[in-house]
Amino acid sequence: MNQRRVVITGMGLVTPLGHCVDEVWGKLLAGESGIHPLTTLDTTAYKVKFGGDIPNFDCADFADPKEIKRLDRFTQFALRAGGTAVIDSGLDFEQEDRTRCGVILGSGIGGLWEIEAQIERMLSKGPDRVSPFTVPKMMLNAAGGNLSILYRLQGPNFAIATACASATNAMGEAMRSIRLGETDVVITGGSEAAITRMGLAAFENMKALSTRNDDPARASRPFDAQRDGFVLSEGAGIVVFEELEHARARGAKIYGEVLGYGTTSDASHITAPDSEGRGAAAAMQAAMRDAGLGPEDVDYINAHGTSTPLGDKAETVAVKRVFGDLASGLSISSTKSSLGHSLGASGGIEMVVTTKALVEATVPPTINLEHPDPLCDLDYTPNVPRSRKIRAALNNSFGFGGHNACIVVGQLR
Repeated sequence: MNQRRVVITGMGLVTPLGHCVDEVWGKLLAGESGIHPLTTLDTTAYKVKFGGDIPNFDCADFADPKEIKRLDRFTQFALRAGGTAVIDSGLDFEQEDRTRCGVILGSGIGGLWEIEAQIERMLSKGPDRVSPFTVPKMMLNAAGGNLSILYRLQGPNFAIATACASATNAMGEAMRSIRLGETDVVITGGSEAAITRMGLAAFENMKALSTRNDDPARASRPFDAQRDGFVLSEGAGIVVFEELEHARARGAKIYGEVLGYGTTSDASHITAPDSEGRGAAAAMQAAMRDAGLGPEDVDYINAHGTSTPLGDKAETVAVKRVFGDLASGLSISSTKSSLGHSLGASGGIEMVVTTKALVEATVPPTINLEHPDPLCDLDYTPNVPRSRKIRAALNNSFGFGGHNACIVVGQLR
């Protein structure tokens, strides 16, 4: 029996660089940064005063004003990115068997805005004043639940939380659901809105964040010798996965094929990556094996590349473990240099970027790479994009807890 094949037919974004896929892609190629002094919270008492927040956001096209008040910010991001992806796909769910259409989304933290607001309300006004909407707003599965309600999709609907690997794990499970014949269509990816008072303070106090307050746009500098931590961001990246023959039957445009998925655990430390890159390498190898590809078949890696001293070095080691002598011929980039790190949403955002790279035969740059780290000595596409035909690409995501996930997208074969 031939394995069912999975393709990408729709893409949607919410990012600090914009909410239109083509707009964001153009800004990435132009080397623009979405990092700026934070506007969505007062940073007076904080050491870190910048990030990738999204001011003046609304999802009015996908929910009425009364309903929006009952949605946490991360769910609002998911509705806009997911709704945009569905429009892009051309799907009409009135013509679909909704029991064979699902939603599988990732988020590392979920409704942190609502949690903070209601704790403050309880402490200042008493437990009787806590909103009855607190649980349905804060729960991690709220984004996927509301997206499934929007389109009345009755297939598998669940959430995955594996820190910064969440969206990539969600997409991997979506691919498996279609392959196994459970579904024909899955809306998948991730959403995150963790730039809150608690979120910023927690990451700041664990010394995970860059402190370049004097130059925010140049703070995220993956693989650069002067990197000093990641830049906290927010947003959503959501794609429509579809079974190939189902997509062909309705005449859908196809961006690329989802070829393979691998996921592993470092099982070594709750926040620090394995310095030898063993778990990350195993995830990449598993994804390539699942795709039926060898090291010689891969042209591009969208790196996890968070701009942390330990993480970038460990990812470099992992790539060398997998590709050996071929590693130097790979094109690699970290688009977190422009977009910051949106935690559990990052894999979804980067899946859209990786797919655009495939379609446009163009490798987006790693901006701010001005002082190459001698321990990170691969081709990270510094500062300017590069034309290159991409047959297959890896999208890497690694998270606190030792979670590693990799998904492979390629040209339709």
